[in-house]
Formats: sequence, C-alpha cells, structure tokens
Amino acid sequence: MSGSHRFSGPGFMPGQAADAMWQAMEQMRAGFDKRAGSRMGRGDVRASILALLAEEPMHGYQIIREIEERTAGKWKPSAGSVYPTLQLLADEGLVSAATAHDRKTYSLTDAGRQEAAKVTSKAPWAAAESHHHSGSAMGPLSKSGFDLAQAVAQVARSGSRAQQDKAVEALDHARRTIYSILAQD
Repeated sequence: MSGSHRFSGPGFMPGQAADAMWQAMEQMRAGFDKRAGSRMGRGDVRASILALLAEEPMHGYQIIREIEERTAGKWKPSAGSVYPTLQLLADEGLVSAATAHDRKTYSLTDAGRQEAAKVTSKAPWAAAESHHHSGSAMGPLSKSGFDLAQAVAQVARSGSRAQQDKAVEALDHARRTIYSILAQD
C-alpha cells in the first residue's frame, strides 16, 4: 500500500485524515511523556529550589520557569509543590522571604547556603546533564520528536492533499533513515 493512500478509501473523508494524524501525534507525545518522566519527587523540588536560590534570589514563578527551562521542558513543577516547599524551607530556617513590588522574593540564609552545597548535584538538570554527557540523547531527541509532531499535525490540519502526500513521503523517508542509524555500528 502506497504511503500517499493511507488516508483514502471508501467513506474516508479528508477531515478524518487530519483527525487520524492528530491522534497519532498525541500517542507519540504521550509515549515521550512517559519516557521523559514528567513527575519528580518532593526531594527533587527541594533540591531544585535550593540549587536555584544558591545562584540568586527568586520568586516562586521564576523558580517554576527556571526548572522547566533547565530540564528542557521535561518537568514543570506546579505552584502547589513549589510554594509549600518554599514555606517548609522558610520554617527550617533555610530561606528568607522579602516582599518587593507585591512579590515575595526568596533567598538563602547562611544555613540554606550550606544545605544547598550538599544538594545541588541532586537537582534534576544536574542528572540530565550527566545523562547527556554519558551518551543519552533523550532530551534533544524528544524535543525533535515533538517539533516534528507539531509540523505534521499542522500539515494534516491545513495542508492541501498534495502537501499531505509530500509530508507522508518525507516522514517515510525519515523513518527509514532513523532505522538505518540503529543498523549502523
């Protein structure tokens, strides 16, 4: 069966092709999410906050955004995990909070700096960097997969029949190329 005829046949409408492509992309995204491990434990939140505050004072939203950036989007902690952890760290005397411009900015105390020195290597991005340097390319590979899925979904939703056929050819070629990479030594 030719790749350009996958979404054709009796009773199969062009809109269904876009829906089928979108569902396939969602399945791929879900598979990447499972492998990427989008949830982290409480210790990871704590270590991440301490590691970031060791660099500079931040408010809660900055912490969330910075963690998301440093983990290449694999983990974005919720406000419901960050703010209680900040409060716990304050209760432990490891961080202090100052309000400026209607925002609470958190910084490490002396005891917090000592604790941060112990846990900085446990921050999730530290582990991701060591995996990346040890040869695992899951981070960049996942991002490329997501980017490709978005492009394919866009062609499926708004591309002409000819554009969709060209996209199918390109995807088939890419799939064969990627499998050939695995076949190499």
